[in-house]
Amino acid sequence: MRIVIGISGASGVIYAKRLVEELYKKAELDIIISDTAKKIIEEELGLSYKYFEKFGTLHDNRDFFSPLASGSNKFDAFVIIPCSMKTLSAIANGYSSSLIVRVADISLKERRKLIIAPREMPFSSIHLENMLKLSNLGAIILAPCPAFYFKPKSLEDIVNFVVGRILDLLNIENNLFRRWRC
Repeated sequence: MRIVIGISGASGVIYAKRLVEELYKKAELDIIISDTAKKIIEEELGLSYKYFEKFGTLHDNRDFFSPLASGSNKFDAFVIIPCSMKTLSAIANGYSSSLIVRVADISLKERRKLIIAPREMPFSSIHLENMLKLSNLGAIILAPCPAFYFKPKSLEDIVNFVVGRILDLLNIENNLFRRWRC
C-alpha cells in the first residue's frame, strides 16, 4: 500500500508525526510538508522537518514536477494532517497552488481515498461549507476530536486515538486505543 501524507501549516503536527511513525511499518510513504508546517514542526515538536525523511520520500510542496503531481502516478490514499483552513479552502475550490493541493485534486478526480484532518476551532460557516463541499465530493473529513470513554491518561493516549481512527479508515489494523464496548 502506498500512502501520501500532507502536513500543512496548522497546529497539531504531533498527529502527523505519530501517524507517520505508525504507517511507516505498514505502507510505502510519500510526505509533503508545507513551508509553514516546517516552522510549526520546529515550534511544537522541537524537531527539524528532516525528522520525517527516515519514514518515506519527502517532496517539496512547491515542486509541480514531482511524480505526485500527475494522476498517472499511483497511490492508494492521501491524508492531510493537520490541514489548515487555507489548504482546505484551496482544495474545495480547485486552486492547486501547492503540491499538497494538487495531490488532493488528483485524489478527488481519480476517486482515491482522501482524508482531511482540519485543525481549527471554532469553525466558521465558510470552513463548514468547504468541508461539506469536500465531503460531497468523496473526501473524508476527520476533525481530530478524541473520545474520552477510554479514559486517556496522557497526551499520547489522545493522539493515539485520533491516529488509530485514521488507520481504521485506511483499513490498517491497529491497537492504538481501547475500542468502545457496552
